[in-house]
Amino acid sequence: QVQLVESGGGLAQAGDSLRLSCAASGRAFNTYGMGWFRQAPGKEREFVAAINWRANTLYTDSVKGRFAITRDNARNTVYLQMNSLKPEDTAIYYCAANRGGTILRALNEYDYWGQGTQVTVSS
Repeated sequence: QVQLVESGGGLAQAGDSLRLSCAASGRAFNTYGMGWFRQAPGKEREFVAAINWRANTLYTDSVKGRFAITRDNARNTVYLQMNSLKPEDTAIYYCAANRGGTILRALNEYDYWGQGTQVTVSS
């Protein structure tokens, strides 16, 4: 069993930066594929970014060039650096892990989820 705990959310103004962290418990973190998803009020949860065990990455189009997903296997942590924030980035951000170690977009292919951290961006 893997437990994921997100942190780093908060209030920001448009153009600001935030860095989200997701700390994972348990062994074999370095073998997991990790993803970030977000859910805005009244909308479905959507894919934001993913990183596989080799540190290859994938992003949804709306965050390309602004967000960066990285991982620190020594700290069992994955990060989401968010730059040039926009009001439309406002959402609850969730961290997820898949045992296959791959880059995945689909929510239902992830095995473990965190509780989420709120990001609010004002204009």
